[in-house]
Amino acid sequence: MRFDVFSLFPQVFQPYLDISILKRAIQNDLIQVHTHNIRDWATDKHHTTDDTPYGGGGGMVMKAEPIFAAVEDVLGAPPSCPVVLLCPQGKRFDQQMARELAAFDRLALICGRYEAFDDRIREHLATHVISIGDFVLTGGELPALILMDAVGRLVPGVLGDEDATQDDSFSSEGLLEYPQWTKPAEFRGWTVPEVMQNGNLAEQLKWKREQALIRTLENRPDLLRNATLSEKDQEFLARYINQKFEESQSMEE
Repeated sequence: MRFDVFSLFPQVFQPYLDISILKRAIQNDLIQVHTHNIRDWATDKHHTTDDTPYGGGGGMVMKAEPIFAAVEDVLGAPPSCPVVLLCPQGKRFDQQMARELAAFDRLALICGRYEAFDDRIREHLATHVISIGDFVLTGGELPALILMDAVGRLVPGVLGDEDATQDDSFSSEGLLEYPQWTKPAEFRGWTVPEVMQNGNLAEQLKWKREQALIRTLENRPDLLRNATLSEKDQEFLARYINQKFEESQSMEE
């Protein structure tokens, strides 16, 4: 997987790429990250990459010319791979989108700054417009790192274990991941549940599934609308919800 990142501040990326799993993936040539400074394609003496918006309004708008020139110079015209514009107006990034993007051999990421992009970049250059959430940052560099991390860890061999991502939150039929513990079994009086220590794999798998259902219900109930739920899952959730209702009623009495 190769990432080509177009940014006004390409130096932001290297410190994060120089540590941990992504560093090892880059060293093993499983991932390549090439950063490109958009200013290098600005043609005026001040290397201008922004200008005032038509119609007035606050802030500056990133110019179309240097971004088109940078992307097409590196990737060809039309670009030879998906071009991702990181923008608050885009589709919200999620695990399913990460899996879809991980199927490509190469991705281009355009990081914004200032108030906005010239909309011709979105309309005529980008193939994907992606937001990492319902908030606004000062630039697209952090979203680009988040996307590269989420997509990169799905590249075969990056995590070492091909099954390592199967139980991730949002990956196991759309549910949040179940709770996990490690040694020691007791810490400050808090103990690991007995079922996770008894060695009974069938009981542990059942417990993990139920805990994933509970955690999703309590923290992200919206995910249950599209989750893959068996009849047993639905029966368990109904019993759990009924139990919680009865407990709340008894506390009020």
